[in-house]
Amino acid sequence: MPKSDTVIHIDKKQYKVEEEALSGAQLRALPATDIASNYELVLQVPGGDDRQIADDELVPLKNGMHFFSVPKNLDAGRQ
Repeated sequence: MPKSDTVIHIDKKQYKVEEEALSGAQLRALPATDIASNYELVLQVPGGDDRQIADDELVPLKNGMHFFSVPKNLDAGRQ
């Protein structure tokens, strides 16, 4: 039985992926316009501290994960 797609969100847009894990660089390349190198990719952690994702970090994907990008000069985990 084939694995169903995993639904994730990057900058409020939905993406369906077949892979069980993607690197930070692969996640950056999913949007129609790649997330620029002067932006950080951040995983939103409900009820916890949001986490910056490095380009070479392998991220196990789960349905409903939310990622967002912020300029590198901002502190992504602070409100």
